[in-house]
Amino acid sequence: PEHDAAILLEALGLLDGLVAKVPGLLAFDHGPNHDFETKSQDYPYGFVVTFADRAAHLAYEAHPDHQRAGGLLVSLCSGGYDGIFVADLAVGDSPGHAT
Repeated sequence: PEHDAAILLEALGLLDGLVAKVPGLLAFDHGPNHDFETKSQDYPYGFVVTFADRAAHLAYEAHPDHQRAGGLLVSLCSGGYDGIFVADLAVGDSPGHAT
């Protein structure tokens, strides 16, 4: 909760900029976690990145801006790297999506 807002904004800006730099990165959305169901109070902020395919995801992971943003986010999180929650979801018509 006592984070440096400028660091968060820098990280989010780097990630948002990747939409124009990584082919197949379709969208980057972020915002505060309102936690209406009181199930994720340890995570006050979050983002969703949408990819066309796994190749785009791998390119995003390897991009220097993503790596820089990740380091900034880790520096803000309680527990550092362990304070970050990641879920890789296949949705809609994505390969691997269960019907």
